[in-house]
Amino acid sequence: MSNNLSRRSFLGTSAALAAGLILPSSYHSLAGLHAQNPHSSRVSSSDFGGVQIGAITYSWRSMPGGLENIIKYCRACGISSIELMSGDLEAYMGAPANPRMGFPRSAGGGRPQLTEEQQAAVAKYPEDLKKWRLSLDMSKVAAAKKLLDDAGIKAHIVKFSPARWSDEETDYAFKVAKAMGAKGVTEEVGEAAVKRLAPFAEKHGMYAIFHNHMQFAEPGFDYDKLLAVSPAVRMNFDAGHYFGSTGRHPNEIIEKYHDRIVSIHIKDKTGPDVPEVPNTNQVWGQGQMPLSDVLLLIKKEKWPIYCDIELEYEIKPWSDAVKEVANCVHFARQILI
Repeated sequence: MSNNLSRRSFLGTSAALAAGLILPSSYHSLAGLHAQNPHSSRVSSSDFGGVQIGAITYSWRSMPGGLENIIKYCRACGISSIELMSGDLEAYMGAPANPRMGFPRSAGGGRPQLTEEQQAAVAKYPEDLKKWRLSLDMSKVAAAKKLLDDAGIKAHIVKFSPARWSDEETDYAFKVAKAMGAKGVTEEVGEAAVKRLAPFAEKHGMYAIFHNHMQFAEPGFDYDKLLAVSPAVRMNFDAGHYFGSTGRHPNEIIEKYHDRIVSIHIKDKTGPDVPEVPNTNQVWGQGQMPLSDVLLLIKKEKWPIYCDIELEYEIKPWSDAVKEVANCVHFARQILI
C-alpha cells in the first residue's frame, strides 16, 4: 500500500504548515473568512492531474453553517467541487428552522425538559417543513445555484437522504438537486432505501447515489443485488470505511464498479486488525488507507469519479476544519501532480 512516498514529501510541508511558516495560497485566517464578500472571487479549479478533488460539506460541521460560509470555506481550502449537505442549502432558501436548535442545553450538555409549548413546536415542525418544501419558489434554487456558480463551485451531489420522506418531498429532493446541477441525491445504503429511491431517480433522469459505512464487512451483504435494482442506482463509495472495516484494498471495488461509482469519500484510517485503534480515523498520511493507490488509479484510468474529502479525524484545539481540509487538499495535490 503506497502511502509512504506521498507521505514523505507531504510531511515536511505539513510541519511547516503547523509552525505557521507556510500557508496554502488560498488560505485566510478565520477572521478574514467571515469578512469576505462571497461574490468577490472565484475558486481555482481543484482538478489535479485530471482527478476532481472536492469535499462533502459535512467536513465543516464544526464551523458556522450556511451556504455563504460554505463558499468561504471552499475558497479558503481551494475546493471547486462539493457534495452539498441539504441543510445548508435549505437554510439559504428560507426553510423553517428546527425549533430544537434554539432550545438551551442543560449544564450536563443534555436537553432540558420541554414545556408543552416547546413540545407542540417540535411536533409541528415536520409538517411545517413539508409545507415549505412543497411550496418552494424554484427561483430560490436558481439563486443558490448562481451563488455557487459565481464562486466557481459545482455541487455534484446534494445529500438530502430522503428515503423515509413522503413521495411529494422525495420528488422535491430530486427536483431541487437537478436544478442545482447535481448528478443525483445521496442516501445511506440499504435494500429498502435503494428500492424506494430508484424509481424517483429514473423519473427525474438522475441518480440515486448510496453511501456505505461498514456494510461490506457484514456477512451476506450483496452490492450486486442492490445495483441490479436499476441503472439509476449508483455508488458514493466510502473508501475509508471500506478499508477500515474489511482491511481490503479499496481499488478492488473501484476497479469492479468504476462505471457505477459517482463519487468516492476519501479519508485515512487504520485497518480492522490494528491493536487498540482498529478502524480509526487518522490525519492523512498517518493511517494505513492506501490514499495514493486510490487517487493514482483514477488518474491513470481517467475515470470521471469525484473524489471528496470527508474530514472525520480529531481536530486539535490549535486548528479548525478549514485548515485541516486545506491540508487534505494539499496532500491529494502532492500525489496527483
